[in-house]
Amino acid sequence: MNGRPPRVYTIAPGIPFVDALARGLMGGITREHPDDPLAMARATVLLPTRRAVRSLREAFLRATGGNPVLLPRMMPLGDMDEDDLLISTAVGEGEGYLDGADADLPPVIGGVRRQLILTRLVMTFGGRSWPVAPDAGQAAELAGELARLLDQMETERLGFENLTGLVPARFAEHWQATLEFLRIVTEYWPSELAEAGAIGPAQRRNRLLAAATEAWTAHPPEGWVVAAGSTGSIPATADLLAAIARLDRGCVVLPGLDEDLSDDIWDTLGQSHPQYGLARLLSHMGISRADVRPFAIDWPYEIEAPVGPARARLLSRAMSPVPRQRPDDAATALEGVGLAACPTPSDEAATIALMMRGVVEEAGKTAALVTPDRGLARRVAARLRRWDIDVDDSAGTPLADTLAGSLFRLIADMVADDFAPLPVLACLKHLLAAGAMEPARFRETVRALETRILRGPRPAPGLRGLRRRIDVAAGQADAEDRPLLEGLGRWADGLGSLMAPLIDAMGRPAAPLSDLVGAHIAAAEALCATDQESGGQNLWRRDDGEALAGFLGEVLDSGATLPPLPGARYPAMLAALMAGRAVRPRWGRHPRLFIWGPLEARLQHADVMILGGLNEGTWPPEPGSDPWMSRPMRSDIGLPLPERRIGLSAHDFAQAFAAPQVMLTRAERQEGTPTVPSRWLAQLENLVPKPAFAAIKAKGDAWRLKAVELETPGHGQGQIPGAPMPMPPIAARPRRLSVTEVETLQINPYGVYARRVLGLRPLEDIDADAGAAERGSFTHRALQIFLETWPDGLPGTDAGAVADALLDIGREVFRPVAATPGLYAFWWPRFERVAHWFAETEIARRAHARPIAAECRGEMVFDAPAGPFTLHGVADRVDGLKGGKGIAIIDYKTGSLPGKNDQVSGFAPQLPLLAAIAEAGGFPGLDAGTVVELAYWRLTGGDPAGEQAAFAVDPQQAAAEARQGLEALVALFDDPHWPYRPRPVAGREPRFDDYVHLARVQEWASAGDGGDDRGP
Repeated sequence: MNGRPPRVYTIAPGIPFVDALARGLMGGITREHPDDPLAMARATVLLPTRRAVRSLREAFLRATGGNPVLLPRMMPLGDMDEDDLLISTAVGEGEGYLDGADADLPPVIGGVRRQLILTRLVMTFGGRSWPVAPDAGQAAELAGELARLLDQMETERLGFENLTGLVPARFAEHWQATLEFLRIVTEYWPSELAEAGAIGPAQRRNRLLAAATEAWTAHPPEGWVVAAGSTGSIPATADLLAAIARLDRGCVVLPGLDEDLSDDIWDTLGQSHPQYGLARLLSHMGISRADVRPFAIDWPYEIEAPVGPARARLLSRAMSPVPRQRPDDAATALEGVGLAACPTPSDEAATIALMMRGVVEEAGKTAALVTPDRGLARRVAARLRRWDIDVDDSAGTPLADTLAGSLFRLIADMVADDFAPLPVLACLKHLLAAGAMEPARFRETVRALETRILRGPRPAPGLRGLRRRIDVAAGQADAEDRPLLEGLGRWADGLGSLMAPLIDAMGRPAAPLSDLVGAHIAAAEALCATDQESGGQNLWRRDDGEALAGFLGEVLDSGATLPPLPGARYPAMLAALMAGRAVRPRWGRHPRLFIWGPLEARLQHADVMILGGLNEGTWPPEPGSDPWMSRPMRSDIGLPLPERRIGLSAHDFAQAFAAPQVMLTRAERQEGTPTVPSRWLAQLENLVPKPAFAAIKAKGDAWRLKAVELETPGHGQGQIPGAPMPMPPIAARPRRLSVTEVETLQINPYGVYARRVLGLRPLEDIDADAGAAERGSFTHRALQIFLETWPDGLPGTDAGAVADALLDIGREVFRPVAATPGLYAFWWPRFERVAHWFAETEIARRAHARPIAAECRGEMVFDAPAGPFTLHGVADRVDGLKGGKGIAIIDYKTGSLPGKNDQVSGFAPQLPLLAAIAEAGGFPGLDAGTVVELAYWRLTGGDPAGEQAAFAVDPQQAAAEARQGLEALVALFDDPHWPYRPRPVAGREPRFDDYVHLARVQEWASAGDGGDDRGP
């Protein structure tokens, strides 16, 4: 090595970095050694990441036209993305670093093992500084944060010895407690390392880089050493880059050095500026920006920039920390740029997917979505799959969200939640679940379990509660359904056998982590087995299964470092350990479409670059808050401020923005809340002429509107969605309705159409609340039995005896509800109060009335235009008034009563229609008679427990008007051109509508097509 200045180059933004690097190296080394075919193989190229290494290999193939060539030795400077390491990621184990440099290094404690050791330290010592000691799951999460702090400190080559002085006594008590908590990393963790004779992963990387720096300084390699694409944000990397730049055959190639900034601005850049990292690196090397030369001067690559320098100059001035003059060619610089401001993230994803789909139609053309927003990336990938396009997403899929990882997590949740309905169905409906059965048959069984057992209120906890609910259902079923339910019970027993090891392990007060994981693996393999394959074959064979197996192997190897933990805490521990692990498929992705994170895109190139998620808080990201140190504390100890992350993001944005075709996208609202455009968009808008900015918005709007048209056919052509108007033929229309369905026909005919014409029946909610409908059916049944048992006399003369008799009946009636503890606990106390109110009321009523029927079914047939029509209904109670004065019909209500306006106007026809049936002699066993009383008994069990309310219209008048109205209503629907329209009468919307989604009410109601006044 000589004393010459460092050899540092730059490749301008807009030029494909790896392609220019590959062509330049091939041309330069071949020119220097024209007769040495091995000269290229003796060269060494260092790149920031392993993905950059793969990209450079592909660039060499492009440069040679696919012909074989000896490649230089290419190595990553780190296993992880170096810039992101400063902020949030843990460092990898470091395999594949410089040969021989790690021969004398101590072993490394990192990954799962380090997190588990830190978890134990948090559980052991964390409670000393906090009022409540964290449980296992919280401790694992805190351990992950502590591991990141360790990596940051080791990356910056800082020690914890100055930490105590950062928190003077005048600081808040919170910081004092935090300082005490951080003794875990200042005292206990170093002791763990010393005892094991080990070091941390970031420290190992630093030593490797320092060893390489020392070795290459003392003994320069024979061939060229080129470090390309790094900004030197890690101090140890910066040292190595400085050493490489001074080698006789060494150089550093920087990405996108800004040559437009003035020296005054350059010398005062803040950490949030995109050039801050490069400025700091050049200062570390002891050179100025003027000493950096274009790479093409000494390494010609013969690649012309697809866009001129105007684009980079415009962005440089837009990102300047001080106001600068608008460039004369600002409008020209935006040629090829578009901006799509979409209403929602879903619209943004649809627009991006459509653009990428368009690129596929052009032969050989490539497109890449560049975004830090993982939610946006997943939405775009999902939409592309509609066209059978699997896109290459560099960030991969979180292990917990993969097929194998999600099943593993769902099994633990199901057992931890005592086999509650939602966790059970989420787990058993998983694509990998088969329970040693043929998969289609297994799924049919799970559907039967859902529809017959798990819809409605929650069963008692555990598999016993589930089995008891099945037994109750089988006991109540008819002969046709009973075999199905009995088979379901046997299947549930088999499920219990499959899950038994995990149930046992998680049921212990404390169990070793390795025991829990072993039992979990056994349960997962048992559940994944089919009638053709073992569970192991089905679970572990894909990329995600292999990644899950590797993760679980680490946990099993390191599980002994953690003391036994309560089984109930195991799912939280598992989730904390799985966090941050991703699965990247190795093949099968589209060769011309990509999704890149900002750092991956720094050295990549695509014909169309889509920069998505350009909102404040996403790109650039929120600076965030350090859970351990305040901003002054980070500055005092030497850690980068959160703004450094913004600077790194800004540099990545600038690199991608220089592509020939760029589409900028953002969502204007996130979950209904307005978003703030990225500061870079705002700076561009302020710098370019308004017509030029309007032009790029027009380009984006064209794609956005195409996506809207694709998502909602007809939208944009003036078509407003209207309310559905089904008009089935007369033969398909019902000729028989109940008195309650008549009310629905009045205010929501579409509900009758969906139920009676289409035959659709709503399913109960899963894990439903204990609703009034369930309680009402049991209350009705108990009162029916009471009246049928004592039609003439009562079981006693005092209210207490009458109430006790009713309660005895109620206990028997409510017996099936005992399998649903939530329902029983909620409604039985209310029934007790109803029983006492009923006893007092019944004693008084028997003085002038006698019950003659309970739950009495009747019907009435009348002529209609399309033929005979039958009205049927059930009277909760029919009383005969003493002295032959007529009959009374009583309707029990466990919910609210119809309003008086509805009763007067005919929109509460149930009781009057029952009166019409009675007067027509439609109740079997009851002679036709005059109805002189219509009443509601409201039985809520609240305060008051019950109340009586007479119908607001004279019974005979109400019956006559109800019959006339029904005949007119049926006549309307006997017209084949009369539609079953949803909600035809404004202001008379149904309280409960099971078909509102089917009728698309929100669509046409928001479009202004509401109800009208054509009420029948």
